[in-house]
Amino acid sequence: MSFTIERMPIPETLDGPGGADFVEMVLVRNAIEAESSGLAEISPTPQDLLPYWQNPYSPQVLFVARVDGHIVGRGVLTLPIEEESPSARLRPEVLAAFRGQGIGTALLEAVESAARDAGRTVFETESMAVPTEGEQVHSPTGFGSVPADNVGVRFAARHGYTLGQVARGSRLPLPFDAAGALGVAAAASGPAYRTEAWTGAIPDARLVDLAHLHSRMSTDAPAADLEVTPEVWDADRVRALDELRAKTGTTTLTSVVEHVESGRLVAFSELSVPPDTALAVHQQDTLVLKEHRGHRLGMLAKVANLELLEREHGGHSSVITFNAEENRPMLDVNEAIGFAPFVYEAVWEKRV
Repeated sequence: MSFTIERMPIPETLDGPGGADFVEMVLVRNAIEAESSGLAEISPTPQDLLPYWQNPYSPQVLFVARVDGHIVGRGVLTLPIEEESPSARLRPEVLAAFRGQGIGTALLEAVESAARDAGRTVFETESMAVPTEGEQVHSPTGFGSVPADNVGVRFAARHGYTLGQVARGSRLPLPFDAAGALGVAAAASGPAYRTEAWTGAIPDARLVDLAHLHSRMSTDAPAADLEVTPEVWDADRVRALDELRAKTGTTTLTSVVEHVESGRLVAFSELSVPPDTALAVHQQDTLVLKEHRGHRLGMLAKVANLELLEREHGGHSSVITFNAEENRPMLDVNEAIGFAPFVYEAVWEKRV
């Protein structure tokens, strides 16, 4: 099969130069993800994704593979902006009908070469696998596994990547009795904490605390033995994220937990709500600062956000979330709420 690999520039708008190519790329991306996850309702729109590709705090490089002029695969390179970071996140993906022709390998070589040119020496990639019977590849953390015969598992191992972690993709059917669950969570957390929730932009008074929580997200979330560079967040970066999200078609819901005595935020949870109710709501970051764990604050933050979702944005079929399999405290929260696993994501690493 004859194919080409080319770097694709990111358009300024969907209706301007390069916009049609970007739309085609997103449709290919969604088809690949639906096939690998077994769930079509998690597909974002081109309007949702374009602002993230223009985000200066998370620069990305895009390669596409074409057959007869049509996009059949893509290679994504994301470069953390922290100066000391050796890491690069890579994602080569090919439509199922075009696999086995060397396209995935060519895309991987393109993104790895670009990562080396950027001075990065630790490559990380992910692959999704629907659980099946048979031989498994077990995570070195001791938690979770993925099927050994999965196409993504075989591809990563063949190209020198080592399994570092397994994450669980979970789905919560909606509607959810958020009001009742919120009362139970608040009673469990006690009077030392209180919740606050809002839609859209973060209030100015909460910017500094949210910046601290986002920074801690990169260090407090379980990362096994994978390379982690602490992210640097300030109020400007948080506000830039707000502005980016406002350009998409989605609505962001944020719930926070305040430590009453200090007045500081110690936990937060975010939901991304698409306008199309046929699509799933996406759970974004959820974090409880280590020094405040053990008070059911993860449950409190998540349920407070679900209550806001049901009150102001009802009608969606589900909420989707991903968590490391070794993150038992958060998985306990999810399972108690009603989330059930539907897919597993292998996180792979290669040092060069």
